[in-house]
Amino acid sequence: MSLKKISMITVLAAAQVSTVVPVSAQSSAALQQPSTVLEQPAALQEADGNNPKIGETAPEAANSAQPEPNVEQAETLESSPEADAVQPSQTSEIKAIPEENSADDMPPTSSSGPAASLNKESNELVLLMNRAEMYHNSKLYTAAQPMAVKSGVSYISIRAIVERAGLMLRYDNATKETIIYKDGNELRFTMNSTVYKVNGEARSMKGPAYTYKGTFMVPLTSITQALGIRYVVNQPEKKVILDLSSLSGSAPVNPGEGASGGEPANPSTPPVETVPGLVLLMNSAQMYHNGTSYTAAKPMAVKQGVSYVAVRSLVDRVGFSLRYDSSTKETVIMRGSDEIRFKTNSSVYTVNGVRTTMKGPAYQDSRTFMVPLTSITQALDIPYQVDQQNKRVILSLSTKPIASFTVTNPKVYVGQTVVNYKTSAYSPSGLPIVSEYWDGREDVFYEPGIHTVSYSVQDSSGEWSDPYTINIEVLVPNEPPAALFTTNKEEYRMGELITYTDQSTDEENAIVSREWDNNAKAFFTPGPVKVRLKVTDRHGAVDTYEKTIVITGETLYTREEFYQLYAAVGEKFFIDGARVPSLPVLPLESSFESRTLIRSNSPETVTREGVVYREVGVGATRFMIHHKNASGKVMKMYVVATNLNSTPASLNTQHVGFGGPSEYPNATGKLSVERYFQSMQSGSSNQTSILQPGESRLILTEINALPIKDQQVVSLFADLFTDSPIRYDVIMIEEKENALSKFPFLPLLAADGIHNRGTYANSTRILESHELIGQSEARIAIGDKNLDPFLTGYDGITGYPISNSGNFGMVYHIKLNRVAPNTLISFNPRGGKYMGSVMVNGSMVNVPSTSWLSAPHDSSVLFRTGEYEQPVEIWFTAAPGSSLPVNILVTPMPQKRN
Repeated sequence: MSLKKISMITVLAAAQVSTVVPVSAQSSAALQQPSTVLEQPAALQEADGNNPKIGETAPEAANSAQPEPNVEQAETLESSPEADAVQPSQTSEIKAIPEENSADDMPPTSSSGPAASLNKESNELVLLMNRAEMYHNSKLYTAAQPMAVKSGVSYISIRAIVERAGLMLRYDNATKETIIYKDGNELRFTMNSTVYKVNGEARSMKGPAYTYKGTFMVPLTSITQALGIRYVVNQPEKKVILDLSSLSGSAPVNPGEGASGGEPANPSTPPVETVPGLVLLMNSAQMYHNGTSYTAAKPMAVKQGVSYVAVRSLVDRVGFSLRYDSSTKETVIMRGSDEIRFKTNSSVYTVNGVRTTMKGPAYQDSRTFMVPLTSITQALDIPYQVDQQNKRVILSLSTKPIASFTVTNPKVYVGQTVVNYKTSAYSPSGLPIVSEYWDGREDVFYEPGIHTVSYSVQDSSGEWSDPYTINIEVLVPNEPPAALFTTNKEEYRMGELITYTDQSTDEENAIVSREWDNNAKAFFTPGPVKVRLKVTDRHGAVDTYEKTIVITGETLYTREEFYQLYAAVGEKFFIDGARVPSLPVLPLESSFESRTLIRSNSPETVTREGVVYREVGVGATRFMIHHKNASGKVMKMYVVATNLNSTPASLNTQHVGFGGPSEYPNATGKLSVERYFQSMQSGSSNQTSILQPGESRLILTEINALPIKDQQVVSLFADLFTDSPIRYDVIMIEEKENALSKFPFLPLLAADGIHNRGTYANSTRILESHELIGQSEARIAIGDKNLDPFLTGYDGITGYPISNSGNFGMVYHIKLNRVAPNTLISFNPRGGKYMGSVMVNGSMVNVPSTSWLSAPHDSSVLFRTGEYEQPVEIWFTAAPGSSLPVNILVTPMPQKRN
């Protein structure tokens, strides 16, 4: 359905209506203009709107800081599959079109000014993107609201376009509709509706109409289509030009319809021979370049809704060069130093190496290379107009040279950065660039803030480019941090606690590291002592502060006394380890909990696939697994549980701690113990599964989650409970093998004769004291064979009897029910290096907190009692990879002295 014909000259005054006109229909002159600048629009886009142009990267997302409505990706208008060629409502993208507010005469402009391309003999409305100004037949108007983009749809104030088109606008209070009148015809829009009416016929819009700050906003294309307004998107000059002369003497054309009666759709349309630029005729091989007729190798075609052109025919007219790269099988368009590369049957092309997606793939048609039209117009920044009524696309081929540049420095600082400008310039006509002009350029900037730099070039014909402008943010150079610390005194006795207070500052509060040198809590030799602090900020700037304190010849505490009082929990400190064996042994009651230990630790170093341990367990069971891969291959370790019974079996996993894979055995063992105790605290590993008769299943899957590289170690502690006998196989196989299908055929590997494997009963030992302890020194020996006997058991594969050397896998639950006030409980290794974790009164303590302890003189704090007697509960198991035996020391702390 078309609107009725209107006269050549339409001058309608705004109607006075008897109903109350809402804000949306009021004069835009009364509306407040927002100060926020909308996002820079992207070029006309083939697919998702993110195709870059030559010399540019892909457009960024809209600025989220802008006020509502949020500015998003502009509406992309693609060609319809049903159309013969590109349709105006489907191939043009329009962004940020403002609403008028007031009028002024347009000031004179240069050829590069915002309205330079305005045809003064026509009726044109020029909308400037990202600006509030608009020009109507050379007159300047200021918008109250810029165009907005919501959910990919471009919206414009309905009054902005209607007043400039000379139409009438009113509000129907009965139907709640905003109405545009045109010679007795009407367009009706409803708030929050995606449907509008043309003389009662409902049509769909791409988004709903809405009101923003009192301005009624509608999709731009709903008006241009219904009123038959042609428009051009000029992306290089950032403007949209609406041809309002099409409103005179012609009726609007419904989308997809042509003009009736075989007459031209618009009698005022100039003949193709007089149209400047390159005119492509839809469904035809004929084209006109500045009025001269040319014939393309193939007609302009539409495939699956995408408009294609013959690339050579188009490039020849544009004035660029074309070649074929046989090494990459790509067709290459060259423009100066820039290049665009296409490949047959690919939907991706590259612009100076940047990959860009097209809506459809390039293809060959009888040896003619066809590409989507908009892939070229976007990359080459060619503005074009879709004249659907006359079935043609008009490309504006400017003869101006094009200038651009980038600043390659990531940041520019005042007085420091030598700015690196990288320029790019070319002539669309292929003329050489003979001159350039800079405005605002400095090699080094000496004032902070935003500096605007423009670059222009001139070709050999004397024509200058439009200025290309970049705003450069010049930053104040980073000031390094200031290191500073104080001490609570300037002079100290030997063994006196020193308090350091870090007072370092940074103007950005961005100190990322502090490195102390010689900041001991106390010193034990007299003389001056230098203490240093180095601080580093996030920029890498460094400052160091040094202070000298004096240590007198007077002693407040000995070294051992001092650390008994002041060492932090987990901190390592020195003791006289030679006297530890002579300390009395703390009398403890010993009992056990019934739990079977399955220790798989031999061969500790596994050189080939196989079963490293096999055992049948029932009831409460504990696993301690510790192995190293030395096969030269990437392996995995598994625990397979098999139900050998004729009835289903229940398997409850209670606690699990896994460490590795890692090249460091002691660190791996420590981590497995720490996670085991954490699992006891949290109960996070608790789960139950049912094994059907004869079923084999992978359990404790933490151990097989990661592949084990050559020379890496894994370590695992776990507690289980089953209601029926279950056979367990601990296996190591190549990473890509299937464990369940391979384990029945694996060989049983022999023990290495050095490390231990075996099955041991009663693997939780309870040590308990009911007497008051801590009034004198005493020790608890663990893993020494004499005071702490080793468990005895058997090898589950060979059946031979064996002793659990070191009692690895044994869990010690130590209950000290009465510990005297001011008592220190510490950890002292006796067999070599040790690093592990201990749970004390429900808290994890790493022994030590950093590095490791060395026998016999290193010790680490486990716990201190306060001013009152209290119970202490300790959970301990030896960390695989560390050395036993160890002692837990109970020591009365020295009295504090002034």
